[in-house]
Amino acid sequence: MGHVAAYLYSLAIGLLVGLERERSHRGQAGQAYGIRTFALVALVGTLATEAGPVVVGVALAGVVALLVVGYRRTNEADPGTTTEVTAMATFLLGVLCYHDAALAAGIAIGVVALLMSKARLHRFVSDVLSDAELQDAIKFLVGAFVILPLLPRRGVGPYNVLNPSRIWLFVVVLTGISWVGYIAVRLLGARRGLLATGLASGFVSATAATAAMGRASREPATSPAALAGAQVASVVTYFELVAIMTVASPSLAWRLVLPALVGAVALGAVSMLGARRSPARASSGSATATRVVTLTPALVLAAILTAAPFVARWGVQVFGARGAVVAVGVAGLADAHGGSLSAATLFVKGAIDTDVALFAIGAAITANTLVKCVVAYVAGGARFARRFSLGVLGSQALFLGALAIEVAVR
Repeated sequence: MGHVAAYLYSLAIGLLVGLERERSHRGQAGQAYGIRTFALVALVGTLATEAGPVVVGVALAGVVALLVVGYRRTNEADPGTTTEVTAMATFLLGVLCYHDAALAAGIAIGVVALLMSKARLHRFVSDVLSDAELQDAIKFLVGAFVILPLLPRRGVGPYNVLNPSRIWLFVVVLTGISWVGYIAVRLLGARRGLLATGLASGFVSATAATAAMGRASREPATSPAALAGAQVASVVTYFELVAIMTVASPSLAWRLVLPALVGAVALGAVSMLGARRSPARASSGSATATRVVTLTPALVLAAILTAAPFVARWGVQVFGARGAVVAVGVAGLADAHGGSLSAATLFVKGAIDTDVALFAIGAAITANTLVKCVVAYVAGGARFARRFSLGVLGSQALFLGALAIEVAVR
């Protein structure tokens, strides 16, 4: 029954790909490959696989020979090779159906979607994508897929807290957020695009989102929306805090719900008011005036955040368990949720009581908020940092006030 399913999948894939190819060439004389040809090519791939590896090699050579002959017949009317390459891919998908039919079907759907996007892709490359954007895309891809996998993933240096892979990952995340924000602004306009980017990137790193929005704020047309996007990313921090604590310690999470809600609502209201000051759509010039990927700010910010784990480890060494609030607060310089998780771990192990754990979590969130204010200044300048800090520090004050009331009441 498994082999029957492989042939059914293979036939369906061949018919689907062939349908798209035949429709794309309708009206053209002398087309060598149609829906029946692609269906047969896929079935031949599956049949050859059942016969053995040698037969697969011979069948592939035969398909290539037929493709060459067909191309020689039709190259004057259609000099492209997309159909020939698609036919070869269809044969290989037929081979894959014998081993993993579901995977083959998924790839086939992707292939068809790519083929159907011909006009959009050509228009994007010729009319939308600029040379600078292409260069920036190459920089990002090299950083993410060439440099990052080569870096050590273990701790090195003093205290073994310097992790080259995590440091460079921050650079990749920051530049990736910049890309998402740039595309969102071009598609949705400044207000909606940067707000959506801030909300989404806040789940990855609110600090990196603050840096990316700080860069975007240097363009006057997008400055209000960038500020709102940075603040929205920090709103996510409160919700993530409760989610993480729910896993680490449900009792702590329950006591953090009200303070987190107060902080999130206050900062969310401030960010929405700021977003209304931004024009609904940015002009085309504002969307393209700056480079998408600028590595220097990302490297500077990575250096700042790299120093935080050293300080955190030093705090633990100096203060010990009795200074848990200070130590966790220092750990929050690097990551708010990491510091909060440290406090929850100490609480679960019985090293600290509930009140100390809550104060330690408050210290970690506060320390990380201060780091984001520094990042805002480095990336966006004094004006952006001042406005950003007013919102997040006011929200933080309300969070700490509600947290203090929670401790005092219970």
